[in-house]
Order: sequence, then C-alpha cells, then structure tokens
Amino acid sequence: MAAVAAALLVASAGTVLAVPTDATPTGDDVAFDAGVPESFDFAPTEQPGVATVDGERYDELRAALDAADPGDTVALRGRFDTADAVVVETPNVTIQRAEAAGDARPLLDGPGEGDVLVLNATGVTVDGLWVRDSGYETEGNDAAIWVAGDGVTVRDTRVTETTFGIWVDGAADVTLVGNTILGREEVHPLTDRGNGIQLWEATDTDVADNRIADARDGIYFSFAEGVEARNNTLWDLRYGVHFMYSNDNTLTENTAFDNDVGYALMVSEELRLLNNTAVNNTGQSGHGVLLKGIDDTTVRGNHLVGNGNGLFLYNSLDNEIAYNLVAGNDAGVHLSAGSVRESVHHNTFARNALQVRADVGEQVVWNGSVGNYWAGADARDVDGDGVSETRYRPAGMVQHLTAQHPNASVFTGSPAFEVVRLAERSLPVVEAPGVVDHRPLVDPPHEWRDYYDRSH
Repeated sequence: MAAVAAALLVASAGTVLAVPTDATPTGDDVAFDAGVPESFDFAPTEQPGVATVDGERYDELRAALDAADPGDTVALRGRFDTADAVVVETPNVTIQRAEAAGDARPLLDGPGEGDVLVLNATGVTVDGLWVRDSGYETEGNDAAIWVAGDGVTVRDTRVTETTFGIWVDGAADVTLVGNTILGREEVHPLTDRGNGIQLWEATDTDVADNRIADARDGIYFSFAEGVEARNNTLWDLRYGVHFMYSNDNTLTENTAFDNDVGYALMVSEELRLLNNTAVNNTGQSGHGVLLKGIDDTTVRGNHLVGNGNGLFLYNSLDNEIAYNLVAGNDAGVHLSAGSVRESVHHNTFARNALQVRADVGEQVVWNGSVGNYWAGADARDVDGDGVSETRYRPAGMVQHLTAQHPNASVFTGSPAFEVVRLAERSLPVVEAPGVVDHRPLVDPPHEWRDYYDRSH
C-alpha cells in the first residue's frame, strides 16, 4: 500500500496520464453481415406426393421405402402427410428430390407428435427435402429427423416447426451438411425448445455449412468425440454451440451472433476452437466464448467482437488462447474460479470497456517471450523487435482495490488511479493479484477497425 500512497501523492501534484482514443469503447454498432435473411418465407407445395423407385410410382412414402432395395434411390415430389413417424430400415437407400419436382421441395409433413423421419439403417442419404412439424416434447426428444444408423448423410434439407431438428443417437460417421434448421420461435422461454442439431454419443461426425436459428442451442455435443463442425451459422439461440462431456472435437470457421452465448464449452478437454466468429452475443449470460471446466484446449484465430464478455474462463486450466481478435466487448476476458494457468499470446485487445476482469487471488503471467497487443497500453519498443520493453497490467491494483471497495470505482478514471496503473507497468515492486503481460506487442496482429469504421 506504500506504493499506492506514493502514487496518490504524485497524482495530487498534478500528473495526468492520457489514454489513447483507440482504447476507448464508443458503443458503435458492429459492422457485421452474417449473410442470412432477417426472416424466412417458405411456401410449401400442395401437390400430392409421388415417390418413385426403379421406375415404379407410389402414392405412399412407406410403400416406396418398403419396395426399395439396398442401393436404390427413392425420388420424391409433392407433399406427404404423415400420421406417425416414417421409419427407414433398408441400408444404403437415397431419399431425394425428384428432377420432376423442380425447385419445389418434397415435404414430409408430420402430425405434431413424436418424430417425423427416423433413419435406423446404415448408409442412408436424405437430400433436398423439407421435414417439419415434429412433436413438442423435449422430454421425449421429439425430432424432425432421428438418426440412429452409422454412415447416414442429411444434405441440403430444410427442417422447420420442430422441437429437436436433427438428433444423432449414438451413431458414427454421420454427415450433416448444408441444412437449414428453424425451431419454434413462438415457444418461450428458450429452454423449452429443443436443439437444432443434437449429437448424443456421436463419433467421427461432420457438421458443415448448416444454418440454425430459433432453437434452444444450435449444435449440442453430449458425450460426442471426433466431431468437426465447420462453417455453420448460428443465431437467435441460447447457445450457438454447447459442449458437455465431449472431448477431442473441432469447431472451425463457424459464425455465432445475436445469441445469449456464442460458444459454450463445458466439462470437456482437448477441444479446438479455430477461426470462428462470435459477434453481439449479449443475452442473459452474454459471452462470445465460455470455457467452464475446460482443459488442454486451443482457442486460436477467433474474432470475439461486441459481446458481453469476449472470453469467460471458469475453473479451466492449461489452455492456449492465441491470435484472437477481442474487441468492443464489455470485458475482453473474464477470469474466474482459479483459471490461472493459461498461455495467452498474440491476441489483439481493443475497444473493450474493460480489457480483463480477473477474479483471482494471485498474479497471473500470461506469456513468455511474446505477449498481446493492448490498445492504449503505451508500448515502448526500444530495440525495434515489435515487442515492448514495458510490461502491461490489464487487471491489477486498481481492479483489485475496487473489487474490495466498490465505492472506490467512481475514482477509476482519476489522475490518482492512472498513476497507480503507470506504477504497475513501470515498477515490478508494485504487485497485486491480477494479470500481467510482460512483453506486449507494439502493433496489432488484426485489423480490428474493420468492424467499426465502414470506410476503413
């Protein structure tokens, strides 16, 4: 506290530290376009359903499936109203839109109870259909498409008016690609809806290029392993992606926006979160990326912009957090519950209202020879190697004091506290619980202004 007292004395003599404007959040809207429509206006076909197998025409889909042999194609056009679930038991069958259907998707219209399409056989392909109106029971796992067979592919299929969209039930080598899945927007709260894609004990599965909205969680991993989810777009959800007890999985190049949480990773390890985007996730929790009970995981190359917390770590250890853009969040990173053993380097921190919030009882060093870029850190690069010789404390004495004495928070912008921050950067003897970056970068690894300055 002697150092604090000395800093306050210097401040009272009139020392004022300027903060560069790049460090100051302005509350501007993020310049971001996810490339999805504001709403979907799907018009169902009213043409009676016709299914064709090997040149034979059937008015009933079940009769066509019964007639199909392994390797056959069941070509559909028109509308099929189903009184109960359509079950596929023949392996290696393809169910797809007939050429005669043109642009009109064949519609499997469920009864509003139970599942609509159940794929029990291996190697089944569903391509270009519209499946809608499952049951409403989350407890019964009512789904538009239920996948229980290995090697199943669901491609370019529309799933609407459903509780769970596509449920993968203990199957391996499943491919879900290019589908649009919309839950029931009218069901509230979000927790009463099902998930867009549910991966229960799924292994070696590929989930790519899907669009998911109006469900509870977009993609839910439960005891799943070896799954790669890439280039999916997830919005108007509780969690864009949700992991529970699921190890050794990869998320890459996905976009999660306007959710409560972009990516909620819980009680799992050896995950890879690579080159994803989380923008404007500001709901009840409000995290771009949440790591809760996550170990030995890589979070690299992601853009976390305009969220509540860009990144929230709770009871998580031995993770690498590198080359991420963390900008315009209420807090860039929030550390809690002993998340003190992370490697954090080559990230860009800019325009966050608070760069780091550290609810920890010790000083945490994030990096070794190279650190992160901090807008407004006043980096000093004497030898010209791009790395500052002056350390930076994004979370230190001021935050620690205001956490213990909330009434002091009104003085955080005062000259006195600015001198405390200067002392922490310059004098190693001034130590406090929090985060220290010993080797900040002089230049940002990312062009972060693109999200804010539309003319840039």
